[in-house]
Amino acid sequence: SKREIKMRKLDSTKVRPLKSEQLLHIEEHDFALRPGFGGSPIPVGIDVQVESIDSISEVDMDFTMTLYLRHYWKDERLSFRSNKNKSMTFDGRLIKKIWVPDVFFVHSKRSFIHDTTVENIMLRVYPDGNVLFSLRITVSAMCFMDFSRFPLDTQNCSLELESYAYNEDDLMLYWKHGNKSLSTDEHISLSQFFIEEFSASSGLAFYSSTGWYNRLFINFALRRHIFFFVLQSYFPAMLMVMLSWVSFWIDRRAVPARVSLGITTVLTMSTIMTGVSASMPQVSYIKAVDVYLWISFLFVFLSVIEYAAVNYLTTIEERKQLKKRGKASGMYSMDAVQAMAFDGCYHDTDEDMDLSPFPEPCEENETRASQTNISNADTPRLKRKRSLKGNVGRIILQNNHVIDTYSRIIFPSVYIVFNFFYWGLYI
Repeated sequence: SKREIKMRKLDSTKVRPLKSEQLLHIEEHDFALRPGFGGSPIPVGIDVQVESIDSISEVDMDFTMTLYLRHYWKDERLSFRSNKNKSMTFDGRLIKKIWVPDVFFVHSKRSFIHDTTVENIMLRVYPDGNVLFSLRITVSAMCFMDFSRFPLDTQNCSLELESYAYNEDDLMLYWKHGNKSLSTDEHISLSQFFIEEFSASSGLAFYSSTGWYNRLFINFALRRHIFFFVLQSYFPAMLMVMLSWVSFWIDRRAVPARVSLGITTVLTMSTIMTGVSASMPQVSYIKAVDVYLWISFLFVFLSVIEYAAVNYLTTIEERKQLKKRGKASGMYSMDAVQAMAFDGCYHDTDEDMDLSPFPEPCEENETRASQTNISNADTPRLKRKRSLKGNVGRIILQNNHVIDTYSRIIFPSVYIVFNFFYWGLYI
């Protein structure tokens, strides 16, 4: 009646629908139900354009990706008349009033739709009821990584899409253009990885409570850059191992020099191993880098043990020599090395040693020598100092132990063989 129409016009609680809503007849339909409810499942096509892979985290075992997610379906309830057969495009304000697929990311940790300067949502409706729904999303999802070959590894990750509420009886999710449904930006690059391939696949997922669901997969393979780890881990470990071999050429009686060198290399190797472990998840299996660092640490440790054996055998030999000489004139005779350890002076031969029980200190000898006249310049001590430079090589050879001689050959040879097998196995 005219009175009812007038009352409706005066009712301020009624909001007039927008012209677009009137054209699409949104008020005339119940969009809480899917299109074709009660009939065959509605097909929803998907295509994805990957904009960037923002980060890969080994510690958290996840990746972050920004992509354009597009849905295609047909809803005859949204069909409209158009003389020019042109589509209509809307922003995100219309999404809440119509039915859209409830696609979500399986194994996602966090995700969001970009909203600068407005929500990055686009809805395009065609006169025959075909709909294009596009989103720009950043999602972080789990990637089950295997670090047994780290850092010489290749990781295979996937981003999985699935309908949350509608199983295969209500919604059929598929790739819109087959393998061409997945496209990537040509400039995608990562600091630690080469992106070897992108591929699209599909499958089914079963849940005991709700049934079977269509699932789509975005698969990509990442191969790690090795050069960074060569500079940060492998090369320093090699240098520490080779530095530990320097002790084989140092006089076996130079205890402070050889012990300090051994302890320094051991501590440095421990620091390198700790730094690598701190940037990795605490996995229960051995990684490839662990094998290399632990073998390198073993070589450094054996270099210290080697000198312990040399020092011990040298002490035993000197004791045997001392017992053979016996006592002479109520005191022990000393060789050059023992005399040097006793009075702090270097003795080239046994003839120039003072066999008195308490030789004078070296500093007093040097002071007395400096006070002598120029005519006494050819004393045995000065002769010994002059001939020292020419006899350095002979002295070093005489003071080497047979273990040091063999170690100079065995340690480098075994380490080279180990590197050959290691790089051949993992590369």
